[in-house]
Formats: sequence, structure tokens, C-alpha cells
Amino acid sequence: MRKWTVELRKALVAHVVLIGFPTIVFYWMRLEGWSVTSLHLLIATFYVISGLMLLVESTSAIARRFATDDYKAERNRFRRFYYRFKSRLGLGGARQPYPKLPVPRCSFLLAAYLPNEQEIILETLEHILLNVQRPPDGIEVVLAYNTPHDLSIEENLRRLAQVYPELKLLRVEGSRSKAENLNAAFDLVTGEITCILDADHHPAPDCLFRAWHWIEQGYDVVQGRSIIRNHQENLLTQTIAIEFEMIYGIVHSAKSFLTDSSIFGGSNGYWRTEVLKQIRFNAAMLTEDIDASMRTLLQGYRILHDRSIISTELAPVDLKSFWFQRKRWAQGWLEVALKYQRQLWNSDKLSLVQKAFWIYLLYYCEFYSLVAIQIIPIVLSLSLSDGTIPDNLNNYLWFSTMISFIGGVYQTLATAKVAQVRYPLYYYVNHVLMLVPYIFFKNIIAIVAIYDHVRGHSSWLVTPRGKQPYYISNLQKETVPPSPSVLNSTKS
Repeated sequence: MRKWTVELRKALVAHVVLIGFPTIVFYWMRLEGWSVTSLHLLIATFYVISGLMLLVESTSAIARRFATDDYKAERNRFRRFYYRFKSRLGLGGARQPYPKLPVPRCSFLLAAYLPNEQEIILETLEHILLNVQRPPDGIEVVLAYNTPHDLSIEENLRRLAQVYPELKLLRVEGSRSKAENLNAAFDLVTGEITCILDADHHPAPDCLFRAWHWIEQGYDVVQGRSIIRNHQENLLTQTIAIEFEMIYGIVHSAKSFLTDSSIFGGSNGYWRTEVLKQIRFNAAMLTEDIDASMRTLLQGYRILHDRSIISTELAPVDLKSFWFQRKRWAQGWLEVALKYQRQLWNSDKLSLVQKAFWIYLLYYCEFYSLVAIQIIPIVLSLSLSDGTIPDNLNNYLWFSTMISFIGGVYQTLATAKVAQVRYPLYYYVNHVLMLVPYIFFKNIIAIVAIYDHVRGHSSWLVTPRGKQPYYISNLQKETVPPSPSVLNSTKS
């Protein structure tokens, strides 16, 4: 409870400084006859750019690239004509052939802080072992975990490894992070492709085939799509579910299509193992995944996002867990932005478009919360000085407000179209109604993250899983299912 109170106090202090001090400055400037119109225009332009980016990304994601020409076999004549028409307009995207070679041996690498994951880890491992389609040379599943003390679940893990020899267990002594767990496991990994998963992720059966489709074409990392599995829990998980559909189905998908670049998101990412072992993970970074993404791209390797590679995960079920998770993400992104700014500008491995993409992603998105909030002191200083807004500026302000709101609604509609799960209509209605307060709340978290970074605070708190439904492991059944047979075809 004390940590939560401290966080709220930091949020209050940060906002008093960011709103109170600028209000005094702007008020003084107005009294002295100085104009703040240009600053007002600049902030409004930030909103316009954000709204336009939402429109561009959503439209691009709807007109997604197709990996095959399967639409030609579509029986519905109208849909066949529709896809052909899109192709003629250049909206069908690049058509890649099916892989010529079968999927090679693959490894699944899971990192876990076991005290936090002990209620879900058996379910995750059994899901992978029994559901994922296997290539001819098979798979291996490596669980790299740390725990400060022995747990009863470890005995069940050892029993599971006896039943399924492809499961390897590695207790990483002295580890205090996901990055250390992953790095320690690289010596055990033997697959040509390595899929990194968090302990709550359940990948789709065809994940390896879909990832291999791109890796055989020359990509080094393929990031899949994360879907929220516990979306029915409460309003927060419903909101996060729609947000994740936007992030992975719209934002990352569109950016990958437009720039031929993407990020590794920490889980459901498929790496060439030789590249992964070279890059490794930095335990000193709050977001080791974004740090690894940046180093991967700066060394000339290629990352792609494919939203058809599905994995489900668990969302935070309360505001406190959500707060600390998102604060770590925001502060971690800021760390990466500051660390690699010079290398990004000077890189000869990235195209001009890719540099623009990463500058927007790292800098614009990170500092947006600081700039956007300045609209409050500008309006307050205007009220205190009894000033008025010129008509031409007033029209532009209304335009910036409308384009931002329309962009958010349009993105929600686009998300409903491309969503992997057909959620109830009220999920989307709630999301639109919650759009402004939800963004405002996330901006508060981002500002506190900047506050912590300036103060030198960089604590890494584990996101609690919340109460989970009781899972009956196959170890408790009379007959334990055998490992599934291999998938010999290169086509699903």
C-alpha cells in the first residue's frame, strides 16, 4: 500500500510542477504583452499529427499485406473481385511464396520468476508441448527460471520433464531479471529458430510455420500478435484487450508494412538463434526487449511484425498492477530513446524512412505526454488574464480536437475489423467512451516514469497474475497424453 501511496504523491508533485509553473510563466507573459499563440499552435499541431498518424496506420492495417494468393480460391465472387481490385490498386501488399524448405528444429524459451508464475506455468508448458505443430526435426522447450527459495511446483516440473524429454529445466541461481534468465539458457538452446515466451503466453498451433515463412525470406526476427486471454475479468481487462488488438493488429502491423521494420515485444517473438545468441539481453535495462530490438536493427538485422502469429496472454486485473507495468514500459522506452539517439541518427543500416519511424516511436511518443499536458496551463493562463483566442487560431484548435477524436474512433472501428477475437459490441463502445480518460491516465503514468528517470529511480516490479482458475494438470490424470506427431508439411 505504501508504494501505491508514494506513486500517487509523485504523480501529484509532477503535475503541480508541469501545470502550475508553466501557468505562472504563461500568465506573466500575457500580462507583459507577449504572445503565446505560436506555442498554442505547436501543441495543437502535436494533436493533429497524432490524429493523422492514427488515420494512416489504421488505413494501412486494413489494407494489410497478403502472404499468399489464396484469395484466388475464394468462392464468393464479390469478395474475389474485392481482393483483386485491392491488388490492382497496390493495396494487396507483397505476395511471398510459401517456404521451399520444411520448418527446421525450433526451441521455445520461457523465462519465469517462479513464485509469481507457479499457478500458471504447468498450464503454459503443457499447452506448448501438446498443441504446437512440430517440425520434422522436433522442438524443445526450455524453462529458465529463478526463485529465492525452493517451491513445491518444482517437483511437478521435474515430473513433467520426465514425461516429455523435450522439456529442459534451468534454475538460474542468483538471477534477478528476465534478461539474466534468458541469457543463461542460451547454452541449452539447439533449435535453428528460438521463440521467446513469457510464462503466461499460449502460442497458436501453427506459430512456427507462420514465423518460418518470413525467416526463410531473409528476416531475422518475427514478432507475433498478443491477444488478451482474460478479457472478461473486468472493465480494465476489456479495455486492455481492445488496446492490444490496436497495438498488434493496427499500429505494429501498419508500421511494419510501411517501413519494413518493427520491434521485438518481449514475447511471441521468433529469432534466428544465431542472431539471438549474438544480441543477448541487457539486464540493466527496464525494457530489455526494446533495447535488444534497437541493437538488432543497428547491426543490420531485420525485424518484421506478422499479426497472424497468435499468442494469448494475461492482462493485469487491477489498477495498481497496471500502473507499475506501464510505468516500467514508459521508463524503459525513455532509457532506450536516450541511450541510442546518436547511433540512430548516424546509422547506415537504417533507411531514411526507418529512421523517421524510430524517431517518431522513441521520441515523439515518449515526450508526447509532456507536450500535450501544456494545453492546460495555456488555457488556465488565458482564463486568468481574461484573454481571447483569435478566430483563425480557434478554428485550428477545433480542427486539432476533431482530428484527434476522429482518429481515435476510426482506429477503434479498424480494430473491430481486424480483431482476432470477435468481442461483444459493448467492448468497443466502452473503449470509445473511455478513450479520453484512459489516454489521460496513461499520460499520468508516463509523466511519473519521466519523474522517476530524472530522480534516478529504476525499480523493476513483477506484475502479479491475480487469482487464477484452478488448473488440472495432465500429471494428475491417469493417462498422460504423449507428445504429438511432427508436422511434415511446409504448408498449413
